[in-house]
Amino acid sequence: MLKFTADENFNNNIVRGLLRQMPDLDIVRVQDVALLGADDPTVLEWSAQEGRILLTHDVTTITQYAYRRVEVGVPMPGVFEVSLNTPIGRAIKDILLLAECSFEGEWEGQVRYIPL
Repeated sequence: MLKFTADENFNNNIVRGLLRQMPDLDIVRVQDVALLGADDPTVLEWSAQEGRILLTHDVTTITQYAYRRVEVGVPMPGVFEVSLNTPIGRAIKDILLLAECSFEGEWEGQVRYIPL
C-alpha cells in the first residue's frame, strides 16, 4: 500500500476522512514529523527518503521542485495535487482508490492531479 505525506497546508478534513475510511493508511502530516515551516525542497526530500507520495494543494511551486528532482535524477516518489475546488468526499474517494489500487513505486517521478 502507498505511503503518504500531507504537506503543511493540506486540508486536515481530508486527512481525517482518509483515516476514518482506512484506519491503517500510512499517512503523516509534516507537522507531525518536525517539518512545520520547511520549504518545498526539504519536504520533497524528506518524503523521498521515506518513500512517501506527497499530498498537496500547492499547484504553484511544488510541481517545479518535483520535476527538478526528476531532471537531476534524484528520487521523487510522486506528488498528488488536490485541487482546492475538489469536494472533500471526492478527494477522499480518489486518494483511497489510488492507495488501494496502486503498486509501490508506480508514481515515481510523476505529478498527478485530483480529481482523477
